[in-house]
Amino acid sequence: MDASQNAFVRRLAFWGIPLAFGVMGLKLVAWWVTGSVALLSDGLESTVNVIAAFIAYFVIRYAQKPADDDHPYGHHKAEYLSAVLEGVLIVVAALLIIREAVPAVMAPQPMEAPVLGLAINAVAGIVNLVWARLLIRVGASHRSPALSADGHHIMSDVVTSAGVLVGLVLVIFTGYAVLDPALAIIVACNIIWQGWKVISHSIDGLMDKAVEPAEEDAIKAAIAAEAKGSLGVHFLRTRRAGAATFVGFDLVVPSTMTVSEAHDICDRLEAAIHAAQPGSRVAIHVEPESERAHGVKVKVERAAE
Repeated sequence: MDASQNAFVRRLAFWGIPLAFGVMGLKLVAWWVTGSVALLSDGLESTVNVIAAFIAYFVIRYAQKPADDDHPYGHHKAEYLSAVLEGVLIVVAALLIIREAVPAVMAPQPMEAPVLGLAINAVAGIVNLVWARLLIRVGASHRSPALSADGHHIMSDVVTSAGVLVGLVLVIFTGYAVLDPALAIIVACNIIWQGWKVISHSIDGLMDKAVEPAEEDAIKAAIAAEAKGSLGVHFLRTRRAGAATFVGFDLVVPSTMTVSEAHDICDRLEAAIHAAQPGSRVAIHVEPESERAHGVKVKVERAAE
């Protein structure tokens, strides 16, 4: 990402902090008005949103620092650490919800002022929905794992709020107060699943997982189109680290080719890969044809003699 894109991501992460406080306040007011355990569970998850917003903001700032002597490949992976921590916090919030809900199943209590409480909670859910969609879209387009994780976490909060609203409407119409804590437990199980998905995706990033197949195909196509003059490309390897994509491979050239000619081919390849994968870091190892190369091979369109 360039400087303007980095600044946009930072601003978005910063404004997530006051917004998270506002949504949490609305949900806690809804719980205070009604006394509903399900609304309390929704409010408890929002406290995690506040913590996650702080973490995302500061980690994104750190991840955008330029490479230095201690971190020559940059600080991108810090965002994955943030996403893992956020996933853990999501699971902790779910366990707190279960702890509150289980005793209430044994002694359910009727809600007070349910209509007002549900209206307040609905407003908080709509705010979260708009914000979550924005974070997910920007996180994907700017390749920010922390922003994406925050967006998916808030989207799970939206699903939670929707489920709570539907369930509490049923409580109002049926009069079965036990549905309130039972619904809170169901919500908690969904939150645990969402937290696990955030954690597993982030661990893939920390483990240097290769780019998606479609992205790798685009890289191979770019190489095949611009490697004319070489004898082939071997040992293609990719990995994703936050907003950065790392691409490396061996370029086999005729043993009679000059360094300048090989350099020209490398320049073409780097430009093509950057066009296919903006923000990529490319490392090319040039090998004379007498050396044996192994690994993934990319077919090269040979120029007509």
